Amino acid sequence: MIPFNKPFLTGKEVQYINKANNLGQISGDGFFTKECQKWLEKNTSAKLALLTNSCTAALEIAAILADIKKGDEIIMPSYTFVSTANAFTLRGGKPIFADINPFTMNIDFNEIEKLINERTKAIVPVHYAGFGCDMDQISKIAKKYNLLVIEDAAQAVLSEYKGKALGSIGDLGCYSFHETKNIIAGEGGALLVNNERFIERAQYIREKGTNRTLFNKGLIDKYTWVDIGSSFLPGELTAAFLLAQMEQAKIITKERVEICNYYYKGFKEISDEGLVSVPLSLKSNMHNGHMFYLIHPSAKQRDLFIEKMREKGVMVVFHYIPLHNSPYAMKNFNTKSLKLPITESLYKRISRIPVWIGVDKEYVLKSAIESLYEIKKTYK
Repeated sequence: MIPFNKPFLTGKEVQYINKANNLGQISGDGFFTKECQKWLEKNTSAKLALLTNSCTAALEIAAILADIKKGDEIIMPSYTFVSTANAFTLRGGKPIFADINPFTMNIDFNEIEKLINERTKAIVPVHYAGFGCDMDQISKIAKKYNLLVIEDAAQAVLSEYKGKALGSIGDLGCYSFHETKNIIAGEGGALLVNNERFIERAQYIREKGTNRTLFNKGLIDKYTWVDIGSSFLPGELTAAFLLAQMEQAKIITKERVEICNYYYKGFKEISDEGLVSVPLSLKSNMHNGHMFYLIHPSAKQRDLFIEKMREKGVMVVFHYIPLHNSPYAMKNFNTKSLKLPITESLYKRISRIPVWIGVDKEYVLKSAIESLYEIKKTYK
């Protein structure tokens, strides 16, 4: 079976982990954490990058920085991972779910303005599959209503929007280094601080609400409790593993993009037959090769495609159940009657095929096309 995901190792991960151990500090904010943060700041132009133990943690810091309180509303797509909403719900906020653009799977900026009211505090665009949301329009709306923009860029490390790194455009940006992402640490994430007014407080929150960062820099003689916060730091062993990945990040990205482009070309050759639709964003956006997805004509055809691909030895999966359809949202945010037609149509028809370095892309594409023609015969 060709797995859906297989972690790629550069070869230096164990060497760097051993070095971290030999340096005598395996708790957070040591040599390797600092090197990872330098890499992020250099490659995104963020004013400050802070490693976290997950993208979820980065989102939770962002929610605290946004001063989310009970009753505050945060606009986001329903088609996203639960952490996008959970981070704000934990602070008492209410996610307001918007529909997505059928061509990008990202939040439809045309839907945002009609959802804004006096309780709205922030917009959270999610860059699905590493394809950038329309950040010009989102930033324009946020400026008009004095709202924060917090980018969920979990899937978008080294993706760009008009020459700018995704995650570096809004007030705050959040990355993931989970095993399923391009650049990995097993579990891990980062917060990009792009708005200067959050720089100092972000460091306090990440360090359990203390000013320990200033102490470590020798700027104060002792540290103490100055704000709310939690333990959001990864350990040095995680950072050591991550640095080995970051040093090869551009090579990893290039190879994944090449796999996606290979799939794109192959599926485009049969696109006129109506068997399946491919991501149009591949034509116009600077993406990072994180994911290749297909949109099928119906839910039954999608399910049959997944079944046939698994019979051929290729693990194919689908993605999120929309959050507004979840038991928690329906119970706590009264979303049972909420209608998001594009989201509700596409989530039932999407499939994702394997994209990882070393995957037998020729066999995957061949199997996929064969499966699609077999399904076509069934639905004549």
